[in-house]
Formats: sequence, C-alpha cells, structure tokens
Amino acid sequence: MNGLVLAADVKAQLGEGPVWHPEEQALYWVDIDGKRLYRYDPADGSVTHQTFGIKIGAAVPCRGGGFLLAMQDGIYRLRTFGESEPKLAARPAEIHGGLRFNDGKCDPQGRFWAGTMTHGSGPSGQGTLYRIGSDLEPVPMVRGVSISNGLAWDAARRIMYFIDTPTQKVAAYDYDPETGDIANRRDVVHIAKEDGAPDGMCIDEEGKLWVAHWGGGHVIRYDPATGEKLERIAVPAALCTSCAFGGPEWDELYITTARVGRTEEQLVAEPAAGGLFRIRLSVRGVPTTLFEFEE
Repeated sequence: MNGLVLAADVKAQLGEGPVWHPEEQALYWVDIDGKRLYRYDPADGSVTHQTFGIKIGAAVPCRGGGFLLAMQDGIYRLRTFGESEPKLAARPAEIHGGLRFNDGKCDPQGRFWAGTMTHGSGPSGQGTLYRIGSDLEPVPMVRGVSISNGLAWDAARRIMYFIDTPTQKVAAYDYDPETGDIANRRDVVHIAKEDGAPDGMCIDEEGKLWVAHWGGGHVIRYDPATGEKLERIAVPAALCTSCAFGGPEWDELYITTARVGRTEEQLVAEPAAGGLFRIRLSVRGVPTTLFEFEE
C-alpha cells in the first residue's frame, strides 16, 4: 500500500460519488451543495468542473459519451461534459420538494441505481432507491429509506450491497443480473457509531467492501461474509463521503470528502477537507460499468 495523497484540493462543500471513467482514464465526482461535477485527469493533474443550477447527487458515464445524472428533482442526461446543459430524462412520481436524489451507481448490467433522501429538515424514511434501465423508467426497489447511499455488487453478480446511512449497517440482497430484481434483505456489516456513519462504498475483486465513514475520518475495508474489519485508511478530513477504484490497473482508491458544517477551528485542523484523495492498494477493484441508453 502506497501513501495517501491529496489528488485535488478543490475544497468541495459536499464531495461525493467518485466514478472512474475507463474510456477517458479520468475520475469524475460531484459537489452536491456546490452543484458541480468535477473531472480529475491523473495524467497531468488537471481539474475541471461544470456548475449546474440545482444540486447533483451522482453522475455515471454512458457508453457513447455523456453522463446520466441524479440531480435534485430527477434523472438528467448530460451529453457533453462542460459543453452542454443537462436535460430532464425521468422524474419519479413520488419525488417532491422535500426530497432530493443522493448517491447512485450502475450495476454490472449497466442499469443506473439512485436513491432519494429528505432534503432539509423533513421526516426520515421518506426516500426510495430506484432502478433506472435503458428505457429510463424509474422503478422503486427499496422504500422507506432515510439517506440513500453506498451501492456495490459482487463480481459473481449475485449480491447487491446497499447503505441507508442512519441504520449504521450495510445490507445485502440477492440480486438477479438478468432482471435486476433483488430479494432476501439481510444485514452483513454493523458499524459502531464511534467509527462514524457509513456513507458511500465500493467493492474489490476479492469481494470485500470499502466503506467511507462520515464523521470518522477514514475508509474501512470489511468482509461482508463475517462483518469483520480488515483494513483502515486514515484520511485527514473527518467527513469522508465515498470511495471508488480507478487507475489503469484498477488498484488506486479515490476518496471524496466534505467540509460542510465544519467550524473555522475544525477547518484549520483539516485544511484539505473537501478534497479528493488517492491511495494505491495491493488489491484491485471491480471495473466501472457504463450506462447504455435505449435509442
């Protein structure tokens, strides 16, 4: 394991949703509160971004170019990063002003999964995790969600993992790769509150989960078969939000962080809060799946 480095010191308010673009060999991520989509090119260290008029929770690259975006009030299509404006593609009937989309990711078959959460001070348990296929129809898959966050699928394409942050757990579901249906929910990892709240996550080729801990200042590797902690990566920012594998060999872990709500004193102690971090590991991740539109 090589040391952790600060790849991009962007000071995002709420950095989230890192995803490696295999065709571009670049890392994209969002700043939810900053309403931005960022791009980091490790070849030259350059960072570019596009700012939107509403919050953006997640972005996934599409085959043939562009992105599908989980934005504040629906699913949008962005045809060209930095050169076009997102267009509404789908809006679930259940979404309203008190909810917004949060985290999202493509499953191994290229379907987009994205969940909603309460926006502001509304009641908990109002969110839904949706599955969006090539027809762009949002299908409710998990209801009663408070803060929809991390998603991951095992290499065998038989298990889906999901985090509803306030539960302090990682749940597993049987997953049918052909239909995208899930069943048989069970809790596989229990996170102690002193470790922080589970946020975004990713999975490696050995089937182990890497979970970012909001308020914990670290990413922890878990064995979902036993719930055991295996490794810990300390991050110089308390609000770790998500992580994703990338790089030419898929052995680099990118970690997003936030600075929203931190006091001036805390930010003095955490000057890199809101930055994008990178560390090379001895294990590889599962490659990114691109979303495919039904044209």
